[in-house]
Formats: sequence, structure tokens, C-alpha cells
Amino acid sequence: MKIIYLHQYFNTPNMSGGTRSYEMARRMVAAGHEVHMVTSYRGDDKFGRDWLQSEDAGINVHWLHVPYSNHMSYSGRIKAFFRFAFAARRRAIDLKGDVIFATSTPLTIAIPAVLASRSNNIPMVFEVRDLWPEIPIAIGALRNPLIGYAARKLERWAYENSVSVVALSPGMKAGVVRTNFPPERVAVIPNSSDNDEFKYNADAAARFRWERSWLMDKPLLVYAGTFGQVNGVGYMVQLAKALQLIESDIQILLVGDGREYSDVLRRAKQDGVYKDNLFFESKILKKEVPALLSAATMASNIVIDLPEARANSANKFFDCLAAGKPIFINHGGWMHDLVCTHQCGISAWKKPIEEVAMMLDSRLHDLTWLMSASEAAKQLAQKKFDRDLLADQLIRVIQAAHDGQAEKTAEIAPGEY
Repeated sequence: MKIIYLHQYFNTPNMSGGTRSYEMARRMVAAGHEVHMVTSYRGDDKFGRDWLQSEDAGINVHWLHVPYSNHMSYSGRIKAFFRFAFAARRRAIDLKGDVIFATSTPLTIAIPAVLASRSNNIPMVFEVRDLWPEIPIAIGALRNPLIGYAARKLERWAYENSVSVVALSPGMKAGVVRTNFPPERVAVIPNSSDNDEFKYNADAAARFRWERSWLMDKPLLVYAGTFGQVNGVGYMVQLAKALQLIESDIQILLVGDGREYSDVLRRAKQDGVYKDNLFFESKILKKEVPALLSAATMASNIVIDLPEARANSANKFFDCLAAGKPIFINHGGWMHDLVCTHQCGISAWKKPIEEVAMMLDSRLHDLTWLMSASEAAKQLAQKKFDRDLLADQLIRVIQAAHDGQAEKTAEIAPGEY
């Protein structure tokens, strides 16, 4: 198949951010398919106004310069979404192909996908990475009722023009099905664990620790990701303060960037935990994350406690599993259920922060618990979320759409964990 893969925020391992599309696309190429990735270049440096093309791991990547960052206002982001959407429409149409595979967010990626699908009379498969627009509406980012109405119409238009849909969690599938999309045509293919890339590296872990005089051999809890409104990273400031009050030696490291970064930093300084037991570092390249996780005692997935956010399928959760590290989460939903059922970490959902601090201090000094939780995390990564396993499911879903057998979609990837 010639697959036209639309993803506005595609990343390679030499960039910061999630690499799901890169990992899936390179496996499509390895399986014998021709893949054209239509995406944007988000840097501020001079890039030109025309499309540029590169080849990465056999993927034909088509780049258009459309600056974007989490620091931008919501109106600025929406402008970036639409600018890319209308430019990508022409590119996707000209590339033709056998099938369109479009992945959100943003939801506006549906515009070039649907129009290219119709123009070239080829099937479209739509991937849902977030319940959008439910989340921006829930956090107050989309306050204008007309914009909210238009976003919901765009969501349904995307589904109506798709032969099948890929959801990244069972909760996201439920959200899709609530729009009356046929459940048998919805696959559940979460973010995945790159088990070979995230194998424990003792040398990298030791180097990481000894380069930081504040860390050395102390227990380390890591958050690596976006400092956005939905992430609620300020929770870690509260946790650091609670740990400080019980004189725990646990150190917390926050790695990343985003619109809420300066606010979290300010709160850390106000509470007296900044550079005491809470440390900040800038975002890192994806290929540098394995060393970070090798050094960590535990890693975390932090989300504000809204029902709409509980269906998230964060890369950091699956990277943690692949690294064989216990995971700390503070929210409900399917990830909470996984952590509790498989005993691969700690869920702080609905627990007082003082109780959470005591629990963390106890667990992170308990070598028997750490070994058991680490092994449970690794087993979950290998048996349920291995990248090769889930990439094969995705390829089969796209093939079924191409072959006119979309009714087999849920059977291929039922998402039962």
C-alpha cells in the first residue's frame, strides 16, 4: 500500500516529544509499504515557506514550516492548526496513495484527510489521540459556545468520513462510540513500549546520577513531559512539600517545557522546595529519555483529575513500563486500573497528599517492593504493549480498511487489558 500519513506534530528520535508516528511508520516501511508523512516543522529558525522533503528510516517526510509551541495562546494554536490543515490538503491530494491515515490532535487534521480521501476516492482511517474537543471544553480553553459547537461538528464529520477509527485507549473508544460510530469499526491501539530502546543501562544511569551532586544515590521520582494545563504538574510541588515535611530523602526531577512551566517554578520557589528536593531541567530529545529512566527509581504520569482526562494514553506511561520502572500516577481511568491490577506502581488517586508522601517514602526504600513492581511493569510492557505487537495491529487495521473489510477492525485490536 501507499499510505498517506497525516500528523501535524510528527517527531523523530532526534526531536523532543512523542515518537509514536515515527515508530509506527518505520514499521509500515519495514512491512513493505510506501509511507508519506505530511507534517509541520515547528522551530523558529528560517525554514522557508515551501514544502521540504526528507527521508527518515525509509519514511518520505514532507515538512511545512508552521511555528507552534505549548507557550502559544489558544487562539494562536488554532491559527496554526488551520494554516497547516489547508496547506496539507493540497499536498495530500497531490500524493494520491491507496489509503489516508490521519492522526489527531489537532482535530483539524481531519480537514486535509477527508478532502484528500474524497478527491482521490481512497479510504480514510482516523486516529484519536485525545478526546478532543471534550478536554479543551472541560478545562475552559474553548469557552465560546459557537467554537465548541463547531469543534463537535468537526469531530463527527471526521468520523462520518472514516471507514474505521483507531482510539488510543478504551475510554477514547467509548467516546467515539458515543457519537454513534459503529463499535466494530473502532480499534484500540494505545501508545506503546519500545522495549529494546528502553532496556536498563547501568552505565548511563550511574553517569546521569553522578553528574548531579544533588542526586547521587538518593531515590529519584521523575516527571518528563509537557507542562500544560491538562498535565497539572503543580501537583509535584505539593508532593515535594509533603515529602520535605516528613524529612524524606526522595528527590523529584521535572523535565520538560510548556505554558505552565514558569508558574510551577514560581510555586516551587514560594514553597521552599526548589533545589531542595525538587529540581527542574529543560526538555530533552526522545533518544535521551532511556538514560533518564535508567537513573530513575520511579517515573510518573500526572494529569489533572477530570473525567475527560482519564482516557489519556501518555507516551511517558509506556516508556516507564518499557524501562521496567514502577509508575506513579495521580488520576483515575484505565491507567489507574492497570497499575492497581498489575501492581506495577502507585496510584495516588483520591488520596491526601500527606498519605501519598508517606506511601512513596516507604515504597521507594523497600527493595523487595521495587523489584516486584519493576518486574510487573516490564512484563506488562512486553506482553501487552510491545511496539512491534501494536504496530502489527495498526498495519492490519489499515490493510482491512484498504481491502473494504473495516468491520474486522475491533476484532484485530479489541483493547482488552
